[in-house]
Amino acid sequence: MTTYSDLLAAVAATGEGRDIHDPATGDLVAAAPVHTVDDLEKAVAAARAAQPSWAAQGHAARREVLNRAADAVDASAEALAELLSREQGKPLNGPNARFEVGGAAAWLRAAAAFDLEPEVLVDDDGGRAELHFRPLGVVGAIGPWNWPMMISVWQLAPALRMGNTVVMKPSEYTPLSVLALAAVLNQVLPADVLHVVSGGRDVGETLSAHPDVDKIMFTGSTATGKAIIRSSADTVKRLTLELGGNDAGIVLPDADPQAIAEDLFWGAFINTGQTCAAMKRLYVHTDIYDDVVSALADVAARMPMGVGLDESNVLGPLQNKAQYNIVANLVEAARDAGARIVVGGNPEAEQPGYFYPTTLVADIDNDNPLVAQEQFGPALPIIRYSTVDEAVAMANGLDVGLGASVWSSDKDAAREVAARIQAGTVWINKHGAVDPRVPFGGAKQSGYGLEFGVEGLKHLGAPQVISY
Repeated sequence: MTTYSDLLAAVAATGEGRDIHDPATGDLVAAAPVHTVDDLEKAVAAARAAQPSWAAQGHAARREVLNRAADAVDASAEALAELLSREQGKPLNGPNARFEVGGAAAWLRAAAAFDLEPEVLVDDDGGRAELHFRPLGVVGAIGPWNWPMMISVWQLAPALRMGNTVVMKPSEYTPLSVLALAAVLNQVLPADVLHVVSGGRDVGETLSAHPDVDKIMFTGSTATGKAIIRSSADTVKRLTLELGGNDAGIVLPDADPQAIAEDLFWGAFINTGQTCAAMKRLYVHTDIYDDVVSALADVAARMPMGVGLDESNVLGPLQNKAQYNIVANLVEAARDAGARIVVGGNPEAEQPGYFYPTTLVADIDNDNPLVAQEQFGPALPIIRYSTVDEAVAMANGLDVGLGASVWSSDKDAAREVAARIQAGTVWINKHGAVDPRVPFGGAKQSGYGLEFGVEGLKHLGAPQVISY
């Protein structure tokens, strides 16, 4: 399955469905199937029945299957990227659609490569104790609309590697991308180990409470995460929750504004700002504040925004009207409060698509809603600070802590500041640089549980101690 038309034919609704429109143009992409709770029940039952034989194949066989699945993604990469661009809006080039499809293949291979041997806990005259990790059973995965293919693989790859089967519920905004990815993977995977149920909220609620689902993996808002915690309580499900973030970046006074400007920009504006671990608020020391703002504005001016299928673009639209309105309202509130709009902030009234211009907002108070609320779009507030203690206090002042970053010419000084920040990951001189080998998870209300690496595999298994 390598052509766009073949891919679309495999996933579009054959009867009535829900129309999916390109957020850049408004054009119809296709009608997505609308699955029901009954469809979910059938998928869970099939996944439950398939799980013992999949688990029995062992790690070596599952590794081989995941590597072949990655090869299948590579073989259909251009068709997958085109569908992703049309449905989600992100451009083909830059850290966008082709990057995401390539990342999906890379994460499949990474999940296959990790060794997970029994851990010897005690081995002495008194006896021996070993820690093993066994499959959980059926994993329910509920994904977002911003990186629909990549995050689906973050969920399904370690789950399958550990011998679980998977039932996925994609976002209603981007179901075609996940259905297409699954269609490609299911060319290689055994029957019924991976199902996608493209339904509404009732499907997600049923999945998170289902007695035959042993774990839920969820990426999305903190509010929805809390609802999943409540609905999963009666069955005491295992949970991995990657929830909302409002990542802070701190630029120390010894940083070189020109040297860091482009990395700062992509830390904030990757996927047009629609990334959980993107930098959402930037704290800059007063001594270099104006220089950093100016350097960022120069970078922003060089980054073309437009329809994703135009090979020249690297920034795209907001994926949906609701998110567009959130960004536009927050920027207008900042303007009304006296903040300075350095670039952007004035969308074209009559343009098609949900394009909001790349926007930098300076001279803004730390308690302004654009700073205190996660904007999840192409608008970055830049806050001035005088002391490092002040910057750390502001960075830690919210109830979320997914990621953060420190920018400095002195890595030792940066590490000292990083250790004081309340976030699951703190990067130095980069932001949002996730790595399949490095565990990733949130602090505070940004969730719990770890993904990626050997630790991520362990979170998809049931620990069992054998002592003798």
